[in-house]
Amino acid sequence: MNWEKVELGELGEFRNGLNYSRANEGAGLKVISVKNFGDLRTPDYSSLDEIDPNGVNTSKSRLKSGDILFVRSNGNKDLIGRSMYVEEDRPDVSYSGFCIRFRNQSEKSQPKFLAYYFRAPIFRRTLSNLGGGTNINNLNQGVLSSFPIMLPPLEAQEAIVGAISAYDDLIENNQRRIALLEQAARLLYREWFVHFRFPGHETAKSVNALPDGWTEKTVFDVVDVLSGGTPKTGNSEYWGRDIGFFTPKDTGDNLYTYNTEKMITEEGLKNCNSRLYEKNTIFITARGTVGKIRMAQRPMAMNQSCYALVTKTELTQQFLYFAISDRVNHLKGRAAGAVFDAIVVDTFKKIPLIIPAPDLAAKFTKIAADTLAQIDNLSSQNRELTKARDLVLPRLMDGRIPVKV
Repeated sequence: MNWEKVELGELGEFRNGLNYSRANEGAGLKVISVKNFGDLRTPDYSSLDEIDPNGVNTSKSRLKSGDILFVRSNGNKDLIGRSMYVEEDRPDVSYSGFCIRFRNQSEKSQPKFLAYYFRAPIFRRTLSNLGGGTNINNLNQGVLSSFPIMLPPLEAQEAIVGAISAYDDLIENNQRRIALLEQAARLLYREWFVHFRFPGHETAKSVNALPDGWTEKTVFDVVDVLSGGTPKTGNSEYWGRDIGFFTPKDTGDNLYTYNTEKMITEEGLKNCNSRLYEKNTIFITARGTVGKIRMAQRPMAMNQSCYALVTKTELTQQFLYFAISDRVNHLKGRAAGAVFDAIVVDTFKKIPLIIPAPDLAAKFTKIAADTLAQIDNLSSQNRELTKARDLVLPRLMDGRIPVKV
């Protein structure tokens, strides 16, 4: 099979993103920025920031199916060149000046094949070499336009896309199932413990505006609020092996966190103020992006910008995850975020928590534990699928694995 060497500029056009200021804060146009880039083929449009488009020329920056976005610059060299594929026309969405858009205009290239090529290590490695052996600090249209790639015939591109898409389709289907499972558990919690429509509510007696046997406490009353710490960053013996190290950067889209951006060693754990927290420990971010709540999917340590919440009563971690998440989200929404500019230990003494009768809490825990077990299993499947995909991807892209056309 003949692969042709071409420059990207021969296949399509590049266009920088929007430049806007604080004066454009508002609503009307969704904007993709660097923080929205992740291991997704398409962005989570519901999480995008918005601007008021008045006074900003957006006519040529709306997204179309097949567009590919690159991180151009954001001060983090490790993110430069990270890419994202747009599956559908989105005239309501643009992208910031820290991004570059590529739009395919050639009949000999398949946009999704190019998107997969850009995700393969061969692309990032070659891009790095263009920067003199280190990641380019500021990707630009000139660099990308002259970037050489090996392009197989169109039929082979489509076969490669089909092979890799099979992995991504399974991953995305599992992600949707995870989201639905979590939403169902959250809705059930609110139905029972916020709206008081729990099993047997029709005949339940009330005492002081609460069902009989229920009490009102604070989060601090029912959990130990534990802290973390960071090993010395200059000591290489403390970093880079097999213990996850949770920070606010690790609050992904799922309620569980397994992979962390940084890892520490056993020596690092011994020389920081964090213990090794068990699976299902609840983490809440206290600084930076405040009030994000996640659960540890495996034992891991934690830095000082978070708190770990561990039950000190008969209430389980599964019950407390949904209870605390609901309370924090409610207070953040009511106070427009003002309550949580930062979190300190005393903050947990101000977060009210309704404690149901033990039998009802146990009944919800059984449902929640089953839901979390399913999410745990689906998340594990996705990790294995991702490993398999990332193993196959570079081998398809450089021809080591032949495809049938």
